[in-house]
Amino acid sequence: MRCLVLLLPLVFACKLKDPPPINAQWFDGFERSDIGSNYVATGDGYEVAAGQLSAKGAHNHPLWLRKKIPRNARIEFDAWSTEPRGDIKVEIYGDGTSYDPDGGSYVATGYEVIFGGWHNTKSIIAKLDEHGTAMAQRADVKVVPGKHYHWRIERQGPTLHWYVDDMTKPFLEYVDTQPLEGSGHEYFGFNNWETDTWFDNLVITPL
Repeated sequence: MRCLVLLLPLVFACKLKDPPPINAQWFDGFERSDIGSNYVATGDGYEVAAGQLSAKGAHNHPLWLRKKIPRNARIEFDAWSTEPRGDIKVEIYGDGTSYDPDGGSYVATGYEVIFGGWHNTKSIIAKLDEHGTAMAQRADVKVVPGKHYHWRIERQGPTLHWYVDDMTKPFLEYVDTQPLEGSGHEYFGFNNWETDTWFDNLVITPL
């Protein structure tokens, strides 16, 4: 028991402290050789190459941004997939640490935003569970391999607005009468299952 008591302070002393939360517009252009200390990878599959973030074969182990994001925020970035399976995905308002432990059905801690999931058959905004029923979805638009898309995701009050290229009309909207907020729902993460996907020019703006 004495050994355990002595070791506990060392364990907590080694825990990384988050960088400051985002309270003004924040930008990441990935112009560096590695992922960097602002992120924590929960598994393999992520690297920075040619000033862009590569995500491939991560099997629902998100790359979490360690900076807390505002409750109401605009999140913008460029995203693309090099293959016809599509499946470009991120998670917003998650806990910043969770991942799929066994390669099964992933239960998220935030909202999953997926373009061209399930072999490029549908796109969704899902609350907590991409295989559940709490979601907005559409199946009429496919990811075009190699095409660079500009995403903008906004939350104001109970509503999530997701724009893809056309910034005048939402690609999808999800109204949540019991929004995910507060402790455990303060982080943004890039995510991936198997496909070769890429991200760049991340901008997060408080609203």
